[in-house]
Amino acid sequence: MFLVVVALALIIQVRSGQFFTANNLVDLAGAMVVPGLFAVAAHLVLVSGGIDVSFPALASLAVYATTRVLVDNGFDGPVIVPFLIAAGLGALLGAFNGIFTSRLTVPTLIITLGTANVFNGFMQGALKSVQINTIPSSMQSFGQASLFVAQNRASGLQSAMPVSFLLLVAVVAAAFFLTRYTMFGRGILAIGGDEAAAARAGFSVAGTKFWLYVIVGIIAALAGMVRTCSMGQMHPTNLLGMEMMVIAAVVLGGTAITGGKGSLTGVMLGTLLIVIVQNSMILTGIPTIWQNFALGLLIIVGTGISAVQVARSRGRTA
Repeated sequence: MFLVVVALALIIQVRSGQFFTANNLVDLAGAMVVPGLFAVAAHLVLVSGGIDVSFPALASLAVYATTRVLVDNGFDGPVIVPFLIAAGLGALLGAFNGIFTSRLTVPTLIITLGTANVFNGFMQGALKSVQINTIPSSMQSFGQASLFVAQNRASGLQSAMPVSFLLLVAVVAAAFFLTRYTMFGRGILAIGGDEAAAARAGFSVAGTKFWLYVIVGIIAALAGMVRTCSMGQMHPTNLLGMEMMVIAAVVLGGTAITGGKGSLTGVMLGTLLIVIVQNSMILTGIPTIWQNFALGLLIIVGTGISAVQVARSRGRTA
């Protein structure tokens, strides 16, 4: 994956001469924040042997409810408050997913397809969601805050590295520690490898799945809050439809779609590849209308590679 990313970057650089400019690299890093957070959540579910397609709808509901309540009550406090409220709602909605996935033998894809529609329907029906054009000032300030500004000396274009990039780094580091150094993380990988064997080894399969989806709900809600802050408004359907792109990035990064195998380094490389395709194709003169074609092709290639890897590993085991 690293070699693919480097090759694509070199092709774009040769065609445009703009890929390795400071402002473009900062733009790519900033564009990775939301899909990167989603990718960490999707990776945790995939390595546990499940597939979650509800996280964009979960994030939309958690963030819309948070923003609506704060705006209606004239909130003017620190930005940590909306983030904590959204994370709490994300945990609650994640627990809703966790209850079903831990107690039912139905495939998680079917369960999360159902809960995605429940979340979206509740947001549009019960909450009567509409676009919120004015969000609390602390959220706007967070969305506009930057770590530094990079400038393209040739064109004069400037790009700011958002503060939210630090949140992505923190979540990736926390997920790395969780999966590498805790028994809970080992349980996630064990369940993805062989659920029955994990149960025999003493792992609580139901408990691990439940808390996994709670964690995924929190990460998804944080990603949704970052998107809302960066846009300066809350659009209830802005995140919907990202699930396939995110899962493609995770699978392209080497996470086995059948579970039990994957790395966060690969996840970030896969996300970077998707972001490059989305944001840098215009530098080569390729019309943006071909982005969906390229993304679809990446999904086919990624799942195909994963399927071949699974088939080979089963052949070696046999």
